[in-house]
Amino acid sequence: MRHFGQVLLLVLAVSAQASSLEWLPFDDALERAVVEGKPLLIDFFTDWCHWCKVMDTKTFGDPEVAKVLAGDFVLCRIQAEDAKASLRYRDTTYTNVQFTQAMGIRGFPSIAFFDKEGSPITVVPGYIEAPTFLYMLSYVRDGCYKRQMSFQEFMKLKGDCDEESSAGKP
Repeated sequence: MRHFGQVLLLVLAVSAQASSLEWLPFDDALERAVVEGKPLLIDFFTDWCHWCKVMDTKTFGDPEVAKVLAGDFVLCRIQAEDAKASLRYRDTTYTNVQFTQAMGIRGFPSIAFFDKEGSPITVVPGYIEAPTFLYMLSYVRDGCYKRQMSFQEFMKLKGDCDEESSAGKP
């Protein structure tokens, strides 16, 4: 029974970490990203999605991931099947369902990254484990996608997109 109590406390601590992140409505998040000059991360989810819940607990709940997200990104969550909720993007009003479709999202969870000017960078479908997600956050935050470097190459270089400094790495 003591082991169960320890596990429960760990689960509660991880859940608290994930829930302590500030998830904004899209319109507010986009405005803040532009004003603060930070990339925008959008978590497209559904209520029935098992892997969305796993990602919330294990990935967003990871202390390192939460620290990077809180410091370097503006965050937004969009319930992809909510046809009553709406948002505004580039002078067009969309329901959540329409915006999800406009972003080309077909599975959940899906993470969309937008640059600090509010333009889409990429959409990554599926569950992402915390260690890989940390690399992904660095890749976007550091603008490595602008250098014509693939994410796979970035990972091979252990998260370094400065080609000069990585030339001497093993």
